[in-house]
Amino acid sequence: MVTDKKATNQKIKPHKEFGFYTLAKKVSMSQFISVFDMLKIGVGPSSSHTLGPWRATQQWLKKLEETAIFDTITHIHIDLYGSLSLTGKGHATDLAILLGLSGTDPEYIPIDSIEAVIATIKDTGVLKLNGTKEVPYTEGSILFNRDFLPFHANGMTFIAYHNEEKISEETYFSIGGGFVIQEGLAQETTKINAKNFPYPIKKAKKLEEYCENENKLISDIVYQNELVLRSSKEIDTELERIWDTMLECMYTGCHTGGILPGGLKVKRRALTMHQKLIKDSSYTNTTEWLTAIRSTEVKFREILKWVSCFALSVNEVNASLGRVVTAPTNGSAGVIPAVLMYYLVIENHDADIEHIKKFLLVAGEIGSIFKKNATISAAMGGCQAEIGVSSAMAAAALTELLDGTPAQCLVAAEIAMEHHLGLTCDPIGGLVQIPCIERNAMGAIKAINAAELALDTDPKDTKVPLDKVIDTMWETAKDMNRNYKETSEGGLAITVGLADC
Repeated sequence: MVTDKKATNQKIKPHKEFGFYTLAKKVSMSQFISVFDMLKIGVGPSSSHTLGPWRATQQWLKKLEETAIFDTITHIHIDLYGSLSLTGKGHATDLAILLGLSGTDPEYIPIDSIEAVIATIKDTGVLKLNGTKEVPYTEGSILFNRDFLPFHANGMTFIAYHNEEKISEETYFSIGGGFVIQEGLAQETTKINAKNFPYPIKKAKKLEEYCENENKLISDIVYQNELVLRSSKEIDTELERIWDTMLECMYTGCHTGGILPGGLKVKRRALTMHQKLIKDSSYTNTTEWLTAIRSTEVKFREILKWVSCFALSVNEVNASLGRVVTAPTNGSAGVIPAVLMYYLVIENHDADIEHIKKFLLVAGEIGSIFKKNATISAAMGGCQAEIGVSSAMAAAALTELLDGTPAQCLVAAEIAMEHHLGLTCDPIGGLVQIPCIERNAMGAIKAINAAELALDTDPKDTKVPLDKVIDTMWETAKDMNRNYKETSEGGLAITVGLADC
């Protein structure tokens, strides 16, 4: 029989100030967050609204298959709440759930098969749970509720029936970056207790102390922690796979034109921008492409355009249900690859995979500190939690590659976030397009600027440490009006409607 939902909710104490529960924050602060948790390979357009629900669906099905319940299911129903409901259509939340129920995985599903899977379900009215168990599907099988559940803005409830009897009812929350928590369980399944690691890190100050005491770079400290979970070969292989996905995503975006899906009729710009920048250079693959870019003009304006082009290309792919890397989210997936490409094709033509690995290790660790002490969910903190965090991650990583000290890396992250504080999330039509795509370009440029400022700064002279700006970001998130937290009920989403586009 199903667990009483009200009784489950009563186990968690609500936060008096802003009406949602703080268990997710408390849990994540006490756990280790891997770089590979922060940088996940998946499908766009949103980590919290697409990847998270997809993963939650997989978790639910796995639990059902481990019992006798799975074989007795006659039909199912899914309720989406809060931000998942308000912007779920634009973020393809319903499609992600159908794909997850069908047994596909966001990390490996062939992108060109997605439309066919969805079309088959809708045309036949039949959904094959995990590809085997047939149940009926109608438009009413997934219901968009405007109500907010108390724990988090991104809530979803999965219900399975045997005839008219409920045989399973479970609620999950997508808390940003593809992380998922089940209601009533005080853990995030991707976490491992921090006490098992040589350098447990909760605050940026502790990371700086480790670096200073051990005379190590941030990437060195992070790598040692990762070795607890994986072998050196596994870490290197996964980091290379992440970079290959980022590079392929940029390459695809820079060579694809047309109109983005969703109704806004947004024209893809990366293709035209790339054609003007690359001119008549010839190449046949991504390796030759990098060489071709390095041979182009590097005046200031061209550099700005290249960085913007890289960022736009990623988020145009993301908006088209393409494969991207959450960094730390899908909506902010363009910042880190754009800044890393800037280093590879502008700053250091001799850079190799070792530089790339260091960059990703640093970026991942900075992102994890934000997640432990604040949020990376726009539904909780506005766009400062996504573009702001990604810009801080990229700024710190670039600073290390430019021979900055660990302290200067943290200064760079602080500068980047300080100038994103209060940034709202107000996507027009609930789509991750306007203003989201351009914001990635702006976040990338700010990251590069922050790195340069940090390199000319003596950390002893700084007035605002990174930990303080993270605390400020979290307080700002709590004070921010809910309309500006990925609801499409405020800002540009209201002043500029679909009709205007």
